[in-house]
Amino acid sequence: MASVVGLLEERELAARERVEGLREEADRVLAALAEAETDWQEWLIARQRVGEVLAAPQPREAGPAAGPEPVREPLAPEPVIVPDAPAEVPTPRAARSGSIVPVWRPVLSTDALAADYQQILSLLAERRADGEDVMTCQEITAALGLAAVPASVEGVRSKMKRLADRGWADEPSPGRFTLAAGPACGS
Repeated sequence: MASVVGLLEERELAARERVEGLREEADRVLAALAEAETDWQEWLIARQRVGEVLAAPQPREAGPAAGPEPVREPLAPEPVIVPDAPAEVPTPRAARSGSIVPVWRPVLSTDALAADYQQILSLLAERRADGEDVMTCQEITAALGLAAVPASVEGVRSKMKRLADRGWADEPSPGRFTLAAGPACGS
């Protein structure tokens, strides 16, 4: 007869393997999403550039029957288009609770994240300002006002791992997290 502890260990192992498999699948989906977002942004930029070119005034062709130019009201100055300037890319609207964490890039602000992720990042930013840069998941859980029970701590750990994987946070040592350099610079 198998021991109860042995049976529990078997079930725990099976559950852990399922979680790891799902995480790998989620990573694959998120990588495909990042690639699709990049493709979408490139098409958006292309459409914006074509719109700018088509909106620019075309030079008049002077023909033999062309008379004097009519007097026109002065128009507002047209914006100067700098060829190497980054195109404006729309920022995603605020995310709903439980939504996917996008990969951090300079055009994103924390508004692209769900409220609970925003709270965590603002907490890390406050702690950095106070000179306490690195926090454990237990410290983050307590600072958020959550009960320090394993379920809450693991929920925070999952969120922190996701933020670290997507570039919003860093994990300088296992289980210790800090705000990433990019989001800390003002996004």
